[in-house]
Amino acid sequence: MKVSANQHLDQLRTDGYTIIENLLSANDLNLIRSELDPWLQGHKFGRNDFEGFRTERVYALLAKAPSVAKIIEHEAVLALLDALLPRNYLLSSALVINVHPGETAQNFHIDDAAGSDTWFKKPRPWLGISTIWAFDDFTADNGATEVIPGSHLWDENRTPAAAEALPVIMPAGSVMVFAGNLCHRGGANNSNGTRMAITPQYCMPWLRQLEHMALVVPPAAAGQYSERIQELLGYSIIDPGFMGFVDGRHPKHLINNDYRGRKHRDDLPTS
Repeated sequence: MKVSANQHLDQLRTDGYTIIENLLSANDLNLIRSELDPWLQGHKFGRNDFEGFRTERVYALLAKAPSVAKIIEHEAVLALLDALLPRNYLLSSALVINVHPGETAQNFHIDDAAGSDTWFKKPRPWLGISTIWAFDDFTADNGATEVIPGSHLWDENRTPAAAEALPVIMPAGSVMVFAGNLCHRGGANNSNGTRMAITPQYCMPWLRQLEHMALVVPPAAAGQYSERIQELLGYSIIDPGFMGFVDGRHPKHLINNDYRGRKHRDDLPTS
């Protein structure tokens, strides 16, 4: 039975996550994999236990694999993000996580923690929404992401325990969308194969991005992407207001000097 966007939103608000299955075709998966192959040669593993000593991570994806834009701006995901985050939210990070056999489980963590505990006490709203796209089937023994349902609603006194966690089982081509303050971790890979995922993460428009996207994808490179991708990278301004301007002008002037104003997706007049 097909699940509606509203049902996915309800599940995310209640459990902290939702899964949309089979959004990408085999051709989509193969194209993105082929662009990433040069950076996934099994040589460069994580630098610490969190990155994973048996896990390959590839950052700055839009500078290396343009077809990744397809998942970053996938309409099914953006439909949820548009309902969960304020207008002009940003792409905070986008990376490959390729878990090799023998990898151990991560520590539990949240994705929107950077500095948040200093200013926001739990329970608190999410400051971002994350996604994890499966490029291999996620199984209980190959390092599938583990989540603790409802942990995005916890107060300061709750701590995660492995017994509370559930593995996210989903076929390749599927995506999990989850609150940035949901406790989760990468699972241990006890199988004989790798478990590859791509995780685009999105944040509030006023929050600093985890990856410095304007340096990762400078104006000359950003010009090859859609207007929506450009906005997600940070070639946008919070409206009403001027946060994000460059030399007193909209940053889109760095991409297109003939840019003459902004028009919102909800058809507000150009300014």
